[in-house]
Amino acid sequence: MATDYVLFIHGVTIRNPNYADELFERLTKNASDRNFQKIAFYWGDINQQPENKLLEQIRGSSDWNKMWFHNIREQQILPFTGDAALYISRYVGAKIVRKLKKQVADSGLLKANPDDRLHIVTHSWGTVILFDILFASRWEDKDAPAHDDVMAIRDAIFGIEGENRDRRYQGIKIASIHTMGSPVAIFSLTDVKSDQDETGASSSHDITPKLQAFVGQNETGASSSHDITPKLQTLLKSLQEEASPREKLPWWNYIHPADPIAYPLQKMMTDLVDGYTEYLDIQDVITHSTGWLGWLENLIAQTPLAQTNLPLLLSLLPDNPHGSYWHNDEAIKKIIEVVKNETPKANSLSRSV
Repeated sequence: MATDYVLFIHGVTIRNPNYADELFERLTKNASDRNFQKIAFYWGDINQQPENKLLEQIRGSSDWNKMWFHNIREQQILPFTGDAALYISRYVGAKIVRKLKKQVADSGLLKANPDDRLHIVTHSWGTVILFDILFASRWEDKDAPAHDDVMAIRDAIFGIEGENRDRRYQGIKIASIHTMGSPVAIFSLTDVKSDQDETGASSSHDITPKLQAFVGQNETGASSSHDITPKLQTLLKSLQEEASPREKLPWWNYIHPADPIAYPLQKMMTDLVDGYTEYLDIQDVITHSTGWLGWLENLIAQTPLAQTNLPLLLSLLPDNPHGSYWHNDEAIKKIIEVVKNETPKANSLSRSV
């Protein structure tokens, strides 16, 4: 029986390793005829020590008590920006990659069967982490920390080039992508500037070439001016070539209207793959809260207050818009629907290389 691997990657400020339990339990309950393998990657613990050390240094300042909103600084801003900054650093980023590779290996995904499928569910900065690991050139330096771990992950996924380019048509196929509260639209700005910096060298965070290989090149054989287009097109084309009948890769991007971190991706990603919509079915989905909070949000949405700074106060709530997706009925039901629609298919066209 084919296995549906579900890879969860959380975003910043998460300090609970069980963050994906509710979503996964509802998924398995509603698709009990499927064989699921959960990979809930947790990396929030890696950053706690350096962030706690920084907080001690900040609190030790003679001017700290003169500053306003201590709680927001300590519980919101520092963990949010700290988690993002630490991942970008090569040392901490490598620790996160090594942990992901071990968890992926322990799940059996590195040795998945040809008809197994991979569903990806990422939240917030987790989307950026995933794209960085799969496509960024900074990991291609053989002397880079965690280089081997990144290449092993890439080699395990169909359509993505890792250390062994001959394995591009091997590995597990991505069956669906789900991004929640994703800032990847902003992160894509690191790829702007004609694909290269002023010295002519590509950015080490440039995810374009690998993402383009995932999807392809244009008809002239030249790389697109958009950084991630060729690799993303190669991936999508590779997936479509193996599908029978040919199908688009479903990508659902969930956005709460009061989440200041979430941005639409449908138009941006379509442009990045140069309109290769025959390979990619990406949809933006607006989610809403329920109960009294849903009532309040609906009231705000009908007034000019929705375009002021006042609704940002919702971000201070325990169940704030940015963190709501893991328990949001609309998002969970759509994820279940998409996963159930991806029926098992034998990899009859698998290439021997």
